[in-house]
Amino acid sequence: QEQLDESGGGLVQAGDSLRLSCNDPGRAFSNYIMGWFRQAPGKEREGVSCMSSSASSTYYADSVKGRFTISRDNAKNTVYLQMNSLKPEDTAVYYCAAALVLTPVQAMCTKALGVHYWGQGTQVTVSV
Repeated sequence: QEQLDESGGGLVQAGDSLRLSCNDPGRAFSNYIMGWFRQAPGKEREGVSCMSSSASSTYYADSVKGRFTISRDNAKNTVYLQMNSLKPEDTAVYYCAAALVLTPVQAMCTKALGVHYWGQGTQVTVSV
């Protein structure tokens, strides 16, 4: 299965910021809904944020509202996740995902509905 190319993870302190990037080199990027998921050790995968192909519709998990911002640049085939005011509970492996354009944005994030492609994951660790 083709994968998306992620970057930007790392080790930061609580209150710091990070920006994750996900590039989709081989597909018609503008045809896909893009999203970010995360999975912490011993926990289920969680949909963090998803964005429609035109960027007109977004979804955020309650745990990140007001702190994280998803954006996309269709000309660069790239989706971003700006993470501010990071907390230790944000520590997880973050995965980029792509779903076909007819998938409802919220359903993509809450149920991983319609996800066809995943990134390899990038580790985000937030220390106290």
